[in-house]
Amino acid sequence: MATLRDFYEILGVQKDADSETIKKAYRKLAMQFHPDRNPGNKESEEKFKEAASAYEVLSDSNKRAQYDRFGHQAFAGSGGPQYQNMDDIFSSFGDLFSDFFGGAQGAGRDSRRSGGARRGADLRYISEVDLEDVLKGLEKEIEFTTEKSCEPCNGSGAEKGSQPEVCSTCNGAGQVVARQGFFSMATTCPNCQGQGRVVKNKCKSCKGSGRSKVDRKIRVNIPAGVDTGTRLRVNQEGEGGYRGGPAGDLYVEIRVKDHEIFEREEDHLFSKVQVHYTEALLGAKLEVPTLDGKAELVIPSCTQPGVVLSLKGQGLPSLRGGRRGDIHFECVIEFPKKLSDKEIALLTQLSEISKDSKKSEKSGFWSKKKS
Repeated sequence: MATLRDFYEILGVQKDADSETIKKAYRKLAMQFHPDRNPGNKESEEKFKEAASAYEVLSDSNKRAQYDRFGHQAFAGSGGPQYQNMDDIFSSFGDLFSDFFGGAQGAGRDSRRSGGARRGADLRYISEVDLEDVLKGLEKEIEFTTEKSCEPCNGSGAEKGSQPEVCSTCNGAGQVVARQGFFSMATTCPNCQGQGRVVKNKCKSCKGSGRSKVDRKIRVNIPAGVDTGTRLRVNQEGEGGYRGGPAGDLYVEIRVKDHEIFEREEDHLFSKVQVHYTEALLGAKLEVPTLDGKAELVIPSCTQPGVVLSLKGQGLPSLRGGRRGDIHFECVIEFPKKLSDKEIALLTQLSEISKDSKKSEKSGFWSKKKS
């Protein structure tokens, strides 16, 4: 399996580059490796796809934040958008190519796909998981509604036995180009709304739209170590393609529910533990909760209020793999609200012993000071 290159390295920018710098870097590579400038050159075509994949992530602030934190793992091991054909790229960045290569060239590229096969849109689904699920990961069934090509008309929008007709306004291009001197501007055809085809005898099932609603149920693997904001990419499970085109992708965005015991900070967990004042003075071994079950926490003698004691490796796993984080317990010392006569007597006795000990320490200290 080929090693995925760093997206910043692909575009040749620093990790703190702003959006304009990233856009300019992509423009330079897109111009260099554009298929119209390198016909038949497979190496240029691959570099063109690679640059588009990097730009899609780094130009989106949310995707970029996830990539900076989790790397390629942020996209469920797929390394983010990996384009397999040119039409997907032109579908995603059509407006950019019009800016980069001029209206006429952008229109020409778009006209080859107008009214034809086109990739479906990407979808976003928010999935809530429990903190316990973050520990080991889970397979989860999700349900959502999306669109696909109408089956009776195969996405054409035309009634069976008829076909869409070429738009007379744009001659099938999907765009009309207005030229003034050296300048040209392409706009969406107002007659066919960019489809290049006009349906006169509409399909009864979809009323000419070529699309139909569909309820989907799929199972998604959510890896261990995910956090709120993690986005998992599921290939071709998004909106159905147009007229035989590929489906879009589904992005499952994770929300981790609040936990009744633990608070989370990256891979570490934080909680509090109640310690009786005698246990704090004498030391003890307490049973405390973890996400795996119960564990033993050692309380050293003379533990002070607010002291934090840790269980190493009992926290959450990293999404990138490797060792688990820790659980940190803040000690809350419990004092009784009322004392029995026996307790008062014993504590009075202890107080006298403590006073004698302090006197001895003071005389020793002043003796040493005098010396």
